[in-house]
Amino acid sequence: MLLPELILNETNNAMEFLNRLPPKFFMRLGINLVTMWVLLRLIYLPSRRNREYVFTYFIFNILIFLVTYLLNKVEMSIGAAFGLFAVFSMLRYRTENISMKDMTYLFLSISIGLIMAVSRGSWDEFSILGGIILIFTYLMEYNVLIRNEVSKVVNYEKIELIRPERRQELIDDLEKRLGVKVNHVNINTVDFLRDSAQLQVYYYE
Repeated sequence: MLLPELILNETNNAMEFLNRLPPKFFMRLGINLVTMWVLLRLIYLPSRRNREYVFTYFIFNILIFLVTYLLNKVEMSIGAAFGLFAVFSMLRYRTENISMKDMTYLFLSISIGLIMAVSRGSWDEFSILGGIILIFTYLMEYNVLIRNEVSKVVNYEKIELIRPERRQELIDDLEKRLGVKVNHVNINTVDFLRDSAQLQVYYYE
């Protein structure tokens, strides 16, 4: 009989805690969740098609939001909030490498949770802040503002084409093989013993 009573008491305590939370908490939480859903479902996944980090981004966001909101109840300053942000930002994955763009999405997830938990204002101001973040993330992710130039290292066997006077033939051959429009090519190393060269090929995504 003690276990049901214990469960009932804990349930009542949880309900009392929820009742003590102000409506603005649920408003902030709702805007935070909607912003994160748009960021991950409509911006991140269509471009990256990698669901591996979605769980991490979402949980980081929720943790930052809850911790920062609760600390803010004891009059935490904005400086302390950004200190907390810096601590989480220093976290790295030691078991595998994470790309710079994936790390940027991690920072975005942390920043959104931080902004929604600490910023002063009404729901429309939070919505505008979230919208600004989403708009600029979309514009940069899909190269609307600037074209994103990337590079690829290629081990190339036609060493006779690396001569300056045959540069155009080299570019044409790389474009045919890689299926991209090559902007320019740098020659990193040349191995005359194996008749090969290592090239850095630059092109727009």
